[in-house]
Amino acid sequence: MQNNDLNVSSRRGFLGTLATGAAALGVTTLATPFSMMASPGFTPDEITGAEEWFNKIKGKHRIVFDATEPHDIFPFAWPRVFLLTNAATGTVEKDCSVVVVLRHAAIPYAMEDKLWAKYNFGEMFKAEDPATKQPAMRNPFWKPKPGDFKIPGIGNVSIGINELQDSGVMFCVCDAAMTVYSAIVAGKMNMEPADVKKEWVAGLLPNIPPMPSGVWAVNRAQEKGCSYCFVR
Repeated sequence: MQNNDLNVSSRRGFLGTLATGAAALGVTTLATPFSMMASPGFTPDEITGAEEWFNKIKGKHRIVFDATEPHDIFPFAWPRVFLLTNAATGTVEKDCSVVVVLRHAAIPYAMEDKLWAKYNFGEMFKAEDPATKQPAMRNPFWKPKPGDFKIPGIGNVSIGINELQDSGVMFCVCDAAMTVYSAIVAGKMNMEPADVKKEWVAGLLPNIPPMPSGVWAVNRAQEKGCSYCFVR
């Protein structure tokens, strides 16, 4: 298996990777993904669909979690904590709206297991498998086994993406980040950027739509009344 460790788990690492990539691959190679970030190629209908997706935010208590890094279990633990503590204080799940925006180095959590294995996402994004404590070769938060996640003092918690979706949590992913990272990976693996990006989009988990950018999605959620929580 190829080593695709791009050391991009931090914002500085991300910017350093872009600079290194530009030097190694040529400025014109990275010019395309950056231009696509400014105009991600969303059709008017797709933009309308993305805007309308946020109309599902209707709960009494509303929050958006801004996930920019793997950050252990926290992109998924905090949404469950929000729901549990609201239930304990009188607001049931159906009266809460929770949005999780997967952007920057958290984007692989939006993708299926086979992409984690093929592109070595665990190494690339410094995402650890909670079961093995090694770089993940699968998406550890998609359909986890019962008992996979325990929190001291609380016990087993249902923080799989599918389990959170069953509780009404809404997930979306940053298309701009997928554009940039897929182009960098394509350069490292001698593949076509468009082919890698297409494969990543095709491998998105059910009910996790791409948004023009993660910051765009965070803004739209806040415009719908969500309070903001940065995941750390």
